[in-house]
Amino acid sequence: MAENIFHMEKNLIVNNKELNHGGFFIVNEIFSTINRAIEERGYTKKEKRSEETVTPSGKYLYLELRPFKVVTNYITLMIKIKINLNHITETVKEIDGKKTIFQNGEVHIAFDAWSLTDYEHRWGMKPFVYFMKALINKFIYKFPFEAGTISIVGGDTAYIYAQVKKLLNSYKKKEEKTISEEEVKKEIEEEVMKEKG
Repeated sequence: MAENIFHMEKNLIVNNKELNHGGFFIVNEIFSTINRAIEERGYTKKEKRSEETVTPSGKYLYLELRPFKVVTNYITLMIKIKINLNHITETVKEIDGKKTIFQNGEVHIAFDAWSLTDYEHRWGMKPFVYFMKALINKFIYKFPFEAGTISIVGGDTAYIYAQVKKLLNSYKKKEEKTISEEEVKKEIEEEVMKEKG
C-alpha cells in the first residue's frame, strides 16, 4: 500500500454492509474464514486495531482489519472489516457424540470498501492535468480501468461477506436460506446506484 494514505483520493464503494448473529459460534472459525477469504482474493492482511475486555457478564472483543490490494502503482483497493463480539461466554456442546467448545454471544461485523487513488504523485502529472482528470473521472466519464476497480472491490467484499454469512448460518439449528455471493454483489450494486442517483 502506498506509504502515505492521507494524500490519496478515497472513494467509498461499499458503506457499512452489516452482518449480525446471536447465539453459538466458534471465534477461531470466524477469524480463519475471514483470513482465508481475504487471501483467496489476493489481499494483504493488515490489522488496524484490536481490543479485548473481560467483564463478569462476558468478554468483549473489537477487531478492525484493513486488508488491501495494490492494483497499480496509483490504485489501491481496501476493505475495512469491523468485528464486534459482545457478551461472549464459553460453553461445551455435544455434537454427534463429540464435545466441542463454543462461544455464545453477539457477533456484529461491518464491511466498508474503498478505492484509493494517488494520481497526484504520478510521474509527470502536472497540477492542471491532475485536476482535469479528477474532474472528468468524478463527474463526466469514468475511465474503464478505474470503473473496473469499483466492481472488483465490490465483488471481493461480497465474497468475504458471503463466506462469513455461510459460516454463521451453519451454526443455526434451523436451516435458513443462505445468501450467495451473486445476491450480495447485486445488493451492493443497487446501493451504489442509489448513492449515485
